[in-house]
Amino acid sequence: MKDWVEARVVGKHRWTEGLYSLQFEAPITDFVAGQYIKVALDIEGERVGRPYSLVNAPGEQPIEIFFNEVPQGPLTPPLSALNPGDRVWLTATASGIFTLESVQPARDLWMLATGTGLGVYLSILRSPDPWRLFERVILVHGVRQGADLAYSETLDEIAGRYPGRFTRVAAVSREPWPTALPGRITDLLTSGELERHVGLTIDPTTSHVMLCGNSAMIKDAKVILEARGLVRHRRQAPGHYTTEQYH
Repeated sequence: MKDWVEARVVGKHRWTEGLYSLQFEAPITDFVAGQYIKVALDIEGERVGRPYSLVNAPGEQPIEIFFNEVPQGPLTPPLSALNPGDRVWLTATASGIFTLESVQPARDLWMLATGTGLGVYLSILRSPDPWRLFERVILVHGVRQGADLAYSETLDEIAGRYPGRFTRVAAVSREPWPTALPGRITDLLTSGELERHVGLTIDPTTSHVMLCGNSAMIKDAKVILEARGLVRHRRQAPGHYTTEQYH
């Protein structure tokens, strides 16, 4: 991924301490919902880049990313300090296979995210793909603090567009939060509380599950899902769950 193009920052939102969205204008090529680009800055003579899922829908501008600032990281502190008008480098071509392109249709699509893993699902939800392949879509967003539950207005818009077909669930692990389930996603899966809350069961005959977020959640969720008979999805061998782990 060496096809760098210069982009201009056109929007910035600080959700809470260390949690940001940035929007760019840039001539990137068409992409598939679920893919990512690299974002880079030239720092001390070196181009430092990291992959970020695209939050915007395919064919829409501005380009948008959602990220945590890592205080000692080489890229995110200067990235979070950018303001509209500043310049940044993006890869012109998106990559990644965390998409619905080869997923088999089923009744239910479960999207499980921790933290900024939510971003990739916003792009997918704003595309026709999940609504063409599934009857019901359930988005579960797990965070530590309730203030980290970002993009509520966007999710309200999606729910309004697909009445009766879209369910969103917040899970907050470190404090009580109105309307949120208490605890981690994996604990809510193990106890059955998540499915009782939604009124649907995760089952290989009816469900496809997408996992995006921290590696511990993905590792534990895979064990839980495989114990229920779900098989990892591969392009050559379609299965029941898909993972994205670069975050």
